[in-house]
Amino acid sequence: MLTLTREIPFRDSDTAGAVLAEIAADLPEAPLQRLGLLLKNCADPDAAVRYLSRLRERQPEAFRRLMLAPLYVQYLIAIFSTSRFLSEAILEHPEWVEELTREGDLYRVRTSREMRRQLEEWLGEGEPEPLLLARFRRRQILRIAVRDLLGYATLAEITEELSHLADAILEVTQRRVRTALENRYGEPQYQDRSGKLARCGFSIIALGKLGGSELNYSSDIDLMFVHSGEGETAGPERISNREFFAKLANQLTTLLSAHTLEGKCYRVDLRLRPEGRLGEVSISVEAAKKYYETRARDWELQMLIKARVCAGDQEPGRQVLEFVQPLIYTSTLNFSAVESVSETRQRISEKVAAKRKRAGLDIKLAPGGIRDIEFLVQCLQRLHGGRELWLQHPGTLLALRRLHDKELLSDSEYSRLAAAYTFLRHLEHRLQLYDDRQTHTLPDSEAELDRLARSMPHKPGEEPSAELLKRQLEQHLRTTQEIYARVIHSQQPVYYGPSPESPIEAPPQPGPSDTDYLEPAKTNLVRLLDDKAPGLAAALARSHLKRGAKTFEHFLEHVVHRPDWLRQLDTDPVLAGYVFDLFEESSHFGDVLVRKPELFEEIRQMRAEPGTYRVPRETFERVEEANELRRLFQRHMLRIQAESICLPTPIFDTLKLTSELADATLAAAYRMAVRDVLASATPENPLYEPDNKMTVIALGRLGMLEFDIASDADLVFVIPDEDAGEIAFWTRVAERLIRQVTAYTGEGVIFAIDTRLRPNGREGMLVQTEQSFRDYFTSKAQAWEGIAYMKARAVAGDLERGTRFLNELQDIDWRRYGQTARSKKQLWEMRMRLEKEQGESNPLKAGRGGYYDIDFCLMYLRLKAAGMFFKVLNTPARIDILERMGHLDRADANFLRDAATFYRAVDHALRVYSGHSGGRLPRTRYKLEAVHRLISRWTPDHLHDQPPDVELAQIQARTREFFERLFG
Repeated sequence: MLTLTREIPFRDSDTAGAVLAEIAADLPEAPLQRLGLLLKNCADPDAAVRYLSRLRERQPEAFRRLMLAPLYVQYLIAIFSTSRFLSEAILEHPEWVEELTREGDLYRVRTSREMRRQLEEWLGEGEPEPLLLARFRRRQILRIAVRDLLGYATLAEITEELSHLADAILEVTQRRVRTALENRYGEPQYQDRSGKLARCGFSIIALGKLGGSELNYSSDIDLMFVHSGEGETAGPERISNREFFAKLANQLTTLLSAHTLEGKCYRVDLRLRPEGRLGEVSISVEAAKKYYETRARDWELQMLIKARVCAGDQEPGRQVLEFVQPLIYTSTLNFSAVESVSETRQRISEKVAAKRKRAGLDIKLAPGGIRDIEFLVQCLQRLHGGRELWLQHPGTLLALRRLHDKELLSDSEYSRLAAAYTFLRHLEHRLQLYDDRQTHTLPDSEAELDRLARSMPHKPGEEPSAELLKRQLEQHLRTTQEIYARVIHSQQPVYYGPSPESPIEAPPQPGPSDTDYLEPAKTNLVRLLDDKAPGLAAALARSHLKRGAKTFEHFLEHVVHRPDWLRQLDTDPVLAGYVFDLFEESSHFGDVLVRKPELFEEIRQMRAEPGTYRVPRETFERVEEANELRRLFQRHMLRIQAESICLPTPIFDTLKLTSELADATLAAAYRMAVRDVLASATPENPLYEPDNKMTVIALGRLGMLEFDIASDADLVFVIPDEDAGEIAFWTRVAERLIRQVTAYTGEGVIFAIDTRLRPNGREGMLVQTEQSFRDYFTSKAQAWEGIAYMKARAVAGDLERGTRFLNELQDIDWRRYGQTARSKKQLWEMRMRLEKEQGESNPLKAGRGGYYDIDFCLMYLRLKAAGMFFKVLNTPARIDILERMGHLDRADANFLRDAATFYRAVDHALRVYSGHSGGRLPRTRYKLEAVHRLISRWTPDHLHDQPPDVELAQIQARTREFFERLFG
């Protein structure tokens, strides 16, 4: 026992040793050795031993059960050495520790729906009580903290799960409070757009960290309450909707904020609502729209970047957030608004600096702290999010990644900011875990700093200490300040890109940066291959791997620990060549392989059966969880793109396979969404049998079977007219499908979904009946909307009915536009508008002679072709049909096939190279060469026998000549 005590870094070794000796008297040798090892490496061994002793005194039977189980001891020491408030909870409820393993989900993110179900069971019948709510939260936080402290989850997963917990508590509590109020006052009603009385919806909009799904352990939750409209309740004791929802909001806030023996459930902050403290506690949709359109200050718009409907009805909140979206991202077309908000931030920093003289360092508000990183991200989102919709995301870490993907942050800036933010948020969590207190201030005591350092995640072999923690913190704060000053305080926004005087950017002359970048890496790891895998070493030497050398070396670190992989790469030069090819030609998929080396199995499979890949729809039909679907999508996306790069595959074949992969993914997400919504069926809808009555329709690139890496899926949702009474059910299915596909988790995002092509756009209902579509396209749709549906397919749900429905819509389009000269003029005007609005930023697609010229020509000729319904929709197939019908002569048809192939090949090359879409040829020599090599794999010789910029200029000129000849 004495030896054991000497190895543990106690602060008070005499007292702790004596207590430990008492504990040891009750334990066999094996548990005692485990305990010693855990204490040696925990954050605060003195506190851990003290709480073990108290548990032994207060709960002797539970103490012995827990101490004899290795996992339970690990959980106890992690909590006892890190969190005082959770340690006290375990003393009262030791069974909570045992439940951690019985529930069997310590290694995954628990969803909001699961937590809602558990809370419903926890509360039983009747209205929620503050003590039960606070206790449920504390019990769930224990599980999340164990996952966090033992490294079972990433920072993003921890903050997401904390947000799911808050969402669940808000949803269940508001639902029960609303039910109790309706029992007294009746259901609140308002007049909908048709003038009919309808149930008045109520949305809880989360702002701040909860809005970004990045909640802390002890955050305030910033909320806004919105109801559908004004009116009154339908019960015998009638009150206005304003009064009803004020009561609902106030009762909800009181329940969550009440002090109990288990502390508060949440501190609710409503000051960010319209008009702040002076505003209505719940505001109608129209009043909210009017406020944000006419009176909201700039910081109020920026705040709404982190906003989402987290509980209640989706529709009122969705209407408000969709309305303000363009206001957020168009209010900073010049830099002055960002500068003004930056000045506000500077004043905050000055106040914090004054307070620092009296208190410790505030890691949130200090220069270079959490708020600076969040503010920097939001400013860049506002400056660029209007034209790059992909940047519009509330989560800071994912937004950082997207800014980097769009080259608005360099590799170095992204990696340093992401590392700083991750470090600071972990530190913030450790500070708040101790006492369930919303603090961001570092302790002054060296001993407390040392405890904090030992509780932080650290690298293997790294010895945590107060000194190391201070050095790391100082470095991250300094790094953030440097980047902040460069990006935010510059005289003009950075990364606006070069002036787009011409769609072709002249590549600069090679300079030192090009040469340095292309130097191959020569390291001990690569030299190790000479002994372990000489065949692979020789193949590597022959490959002249340059740009991908560094990333390949990271992948090699995984390979050397897998003898079967190393052996096959050593003995199969073709397989090795595939791998070198992928790393050299695609920095994106090279990074994917480094992060997920198990995907190498897909390359091995490609080597075994080259060119035979088909999307395995039956595999997707068996998927049961969204994360499983993400993994499956990533695996098959890598396989498709590896064949595209390595074999190579004709460009339109690759796009078809990628589209079929997206189809299978959406079909699986649709099936799971129906299942999940049925599983949460309400008493109002107990007998409904959905039977595949909704159709998910894809438009745009997915509709054309030309989906690609980082493409958005344009979707609309249609139900039969006879199913109109179940539109609420199908709306929940559609929303669930969208969340499953677009949600960011530890497995990443599948792809983005855009639903704005539905009738009436953002203002229209997410799910609409077939008759609603017919009525809209008969009388209200503009020409561009009609032609958008010419590139549409049914991809999930009732496919047969969806195909018939699309044929009907096309007949309506043809009757409106196909027999008149009006369509020709409208199409020309639309094309010119797109060129004016998007041509400079995206010359490949929207510029003069770009891909849109081809697309508009084909759509016009299709309208002339008596509205023929094309079952095969990709560009070459459309050209073939029009040629056979006599609407294109052979020379024009051949050119259009070449031009479409070239444009799609260039676009695909840019996506393969970087992982995101690009609208112009790259400016640097090595990137232009990389794009040229990729284009050469997917195009006939005559389309790559000269530099791509020269080829592009010629194709653009001839494409515009054809466009003008056709449209006059």
